[in-house]
Amino acid sequence: MRPCPKDSRAFSSEVDTGSREEKASKQESRAPFRFDRNGNGSRRRTAMKGWARLALAGLLVWAASGIARADDLLKAKVGVLRLSSSAPVFIAQDKGYFRDAGLDVELKFFDAAQPIAVATTSGDVDFGITAFTAGLYNLAGKGTLKVIGGMSREKAGYPLIGYFASNNAYTAGLKTPKDLAGKRVAVTQVGSSFHYSLGLLADKYGFKLSDVKIVPLQSLSNAAAALKGETVDAALLPVSTARTLMDSGGAKFLGWVGDETPWQLGAIFASPKTLANAKLVTRLLTALTRADHEYHDVILTAIKDGVVPINEKTKPLLEIIAKYTNLPVEQVVGNCAYVDPDGKLDVKNVDNQIKWLQEQGFVDKGFDAGTIIARDYVKAD
Repeated sequence: MRPCPKDSRAFSSEVDTGSREEKASKQESRAPFRFDRNGNGSRRRTAMKGWARLALAGLLVWAASGIARADDLLKAKVGVLRLSSSAPVFIAQDKGYFRDAGLDVELKFFDAAQPIAVATTSGDVDFGITAFTAGLYNLAGKGTLKVIGGMSREKAGYPLIGYFASNNAYTAGLKTPKDLAGKRVAVTQVGSSFHYSLGLLADKYGFKLSDVKIVPLQSLSNAAAALKGETVDAALLPVSTARTLMDSGGAKFLGWVGDETPWQLGAIFASPKTLANAKLVTRLLTALTRADHEYHDVILTAIKDGVVPINEKTKPLLEIIAKYTNLPVEQVVGNCAYVDPDGKLDVKNVDNQIKWLQEQGFVDKGFDAGTIIARDYVKAD
């Protein structure tokens, strides 16, 4: 803090009897022009110089304290997809909620859910926020991941993942989701959320999942391309990915997963190493809960017939979601996933997912939802 003593000496020299400033003031008193008719302009300028130096010193102290606050921020890398199912993450980042909670967050974007789970386990990211997959459950069952909160859900009235048919298959009679038996259906990966959704559909309509030819294509963009290219009969895709196909006439819409089989789609998870830093975890969940509430109260409560109206209240958040999903606002309005306002997790449904995946042979046996949930953080629904 060396500048402070220097400023103090400068201020003292200005009131010292033999100071240069006072001598200058005496010389100025003989000058023909004055700012003050009573001859006090020089003394006032001297005092003003002193206060200016003190103000500058104060600004330096304030700036230094700001730098200290920035240094106090905990850094965190968060893996997400560019989908509306991560809307609260985008809101927290764009509106500074992470920073308000004491975090400096870097978002890392992926093209499928499973790589996010792997990146979280390896330490490439500190937190993963995406859909449940068989791969994620297997990693969690081995103790390398823990679920710490809920995120998106498939829920009736909130369009997110849809069933889409190729034009040829549609013409040949594939008109509804229950017609998928015996068809070639594209998903990102075996055991993915799309695969699970298809399994729930099979259970609902009484056909065998084995009757469906699952075509894992590793990414959303690959699945969309296969649908357009007629190399598959159908695909499960987020509406944001399928929208371009629909607008160009490259696919036909069959129905929404949320309307057919609601379930807990997404979650927040972390590795044991990250969980050892309780302050980091708490700050992240605090910021996300704040964003969950705003997203729910502003966007979700405004939805009518699956669409968010664009108005003064909703537009700012819609623009944030559009920014991070690379979609125009006009498309985001029909693509807002449901998220619990308190970030709750449907633990019972998670347990059902694990059991179903274990029965299919996609997930190792010997663990359940209680094994993979960090109960210190999860708010159960």
